[in-house]
Amino acid sequence: MITQVEKMQKEVLVIEGKRKLQGILRVSGAKNSALPNMAATILTDKEVILENLPDLLDVKLMKQLLEDIGSHIDCIDNNVCSFRLSSPKSFVANYDIVSKMRASILVLGPMVARFGYAEVALPGGCSIGARPVDLHLKALEMMGAKIELQHGYIKAYAPKGLKGAHIFFEKITVTGTENIMMAAVLAEGQTIIENAALEPEVVDLAKMLKKMGADIQGEGTPRIVINGVKELNGTKHTIIPDRIEAGTFAVLSALSDGKIIIQNYPMEYLEYVNEVFKDIGIYILPVDKDKVIIKREERLKPVDIQTKEYPLFPTDLQAQFMTLLCFADGVSQITENIFENRFMHVSELNRMGADIKIVDRTAIIKGIKELTGADVKATDLRASAAMVIAGLVADGITKIHNIYHLDRGYEHIDTKLKNIGANLWREINE
Repeated sequence: MITQVEKMQKEVLVIEGKRKLQGILRVSGAKNSALPNMAATILTDKEVILENLPDLLDVKLMKQLLEDIGSHIDCIDNNVCSFRLSSPKSFVANYDIVSKMRASILVLGPMVARFGYAEVALPGGCSIGARPVDLHLKALEMMGAKIELQHGYIKAYAPKGLKGAHIFFEKITVTGTENIMMAAVLAEGQTIIENAALEPEVVDLAKMLKKMGADIQGEGTPRIVINGVKELNGTKHTIIPDRIEAGTFAVLSALSDGKIIIQNYPMEYLEYVNEVFKDIGIYILPVDKDKVIIKREERLKPVDIQTKEYPLFPTDLQAQFMTLLCFADGVSQITENIFENRFMHVSELNRMGADIKIVDRTAIIKGIKELTGADVKATDLRASAAMVIAGLVADGITKIHNIYHLDRGYEHIDTKLKNIGANLWREINE
């Protein structure tokens, strides 16, 4: 009997290209905000209600992980769930979940902060390069935790509670900032995080924690100051829109005939990306308080892009923009500064007729007239979105293998695309 996971891993997404696309694409709640906010529900024994939770594989995995720990989760409505962890039944985040989702590491900080102990498998996830958790562990040690690595698990002990510390991250880390911020809200004394991540998802987590009674200042800046409190309360919080999904939809609209309206497009989180769009000849135009349309010049201009930490160009949009730049009139370059293995989609785009070469950490993209359908594979979450865009605008049929990556980060993507005229379906690859 084939399991649900095995079925998902065998699924192939088949796309008929060059269909007329027209209608509304609604941006869902941000995966990268939902996961840390879900982990933060560990910090209190009161009820926390999260609204605008995206229905994603990663969110389902985080729910399973929290339920394994002992959380009671009640899904009240579509995209609305309540979380309550009165008393834990386990302090272990098992390998079978953590290996599928790197964000599982986010339960480490809150578990140690509230219960004084946590055991978390070393994380897995997309194979896009080294993303070590050393920075998380060093920071927790500075806060008084004892850390042991045994048999593939991180064991963290702080039976007398965590203490505030002055922490300087040698490298900007989003999950590290979030993990330590959650650990610090219940620690004794003051914690200062230097070189903190600036991402909107970090700010959103801080906003929720403050609604729960945490004392946090400086979120959204490189220096976050947290004064520990005795306990946190429950709250109700709405997850912010997913800026990466929004950028993905904007690329698709620019490569179609511009008849796609994007709802919940978070302009304030995509200011730099919108400037890059403008440099290419693409304009994001508001038409309502929460809707935008995409207008483009007939000939797209080549650009040079460097992926950087927020507020600059996000690595999570690199693959989608590479597909876009295949249609620019000239030669573009994208330099990947965040993850060393995040060009695995290049060979797949080349299979569809793209002209892309890699020199060190730079992809050189020569503009072409069109892409043609082919059998390709999704090499990671964001590459899967790039393959879908390519398939939708290519001539002919495209079959995307390893499509389970897509379900980790794009809510009901098949339905959303069918609703605007796409012809796509899933098959089991035996």
